[in-house]
Amino acid sequence: MRRLRSVVRTCLAALLLGGGAASVQAGNQQYEPLAASVQAALHAAVADQAPLDPSFQRSPERARWLAEMSQRLAKRIPDETARSELLRAVHYEATRAGLDPQLVLGLIQVESGFKKYALSPVGARGYMQVMPFWARLIGNQETNLFHMRTNLRFGCTILRHYLDIEKGDLFRALGRYNGSLGRAEYPNMVRAAWERNWAYPPLRLASNP
Repeated sequence: MRRLRSVVRTCLAALLLGGGAASVQAGNQQYEPLAASVQAALHAAVADQAPLDPSFQRSPERARWLAEMSQRLAKRIPDETARSELLRAVHYEATRAGLDPQLVLGLIQVESGFKKYALSPVGARGYMQVMPFWARLIGNQETNLFHMRTNLRFGCTILRHYLDIEKGDLFRALGRYNGSLGRAEYPNMVRAAWERNWAYPPLRLASNP
């Protein structure tokens, strides 16, 4: 037990320091039969390829978020254009799915270490380590899970699905996402990465008394 706790602490320390813990917790979502209505709804969610929200150009608050997150991500993705593209897509897909974009950044850090072409031993792919069966289940034969927006769209949609199943219980939803339902290590690692590396207080404007 002591050795297990030591290993977990080591992994957490590596993550919080931005170390090379990428793919240590690579995704292993478990296939579960879906009701036809749920399958149709998830298919519709991933099929909608609307263009990214251009509001970053109009919103000072979103521009501030983008600049802050880009600075934090610079060591992992040195190319500024690539960082900006990924962060805009994360913000759009997370918000679209009703998720906190910072939570999604924490999940990506744990799952893939921000490696676009990450491939786990069980076949999970891309930034959010999506299992291939999801492409067959709610995608189509053209689905490429290494494509940035496709991967983020699937990952956010799947996490939203698990949150709905678990009635908003993030601990259990993250366990389902990782295929480790009921075990604390993975949810705790995602929360630690989220809170220590990607937490972001929105700008609070002064109000009239």
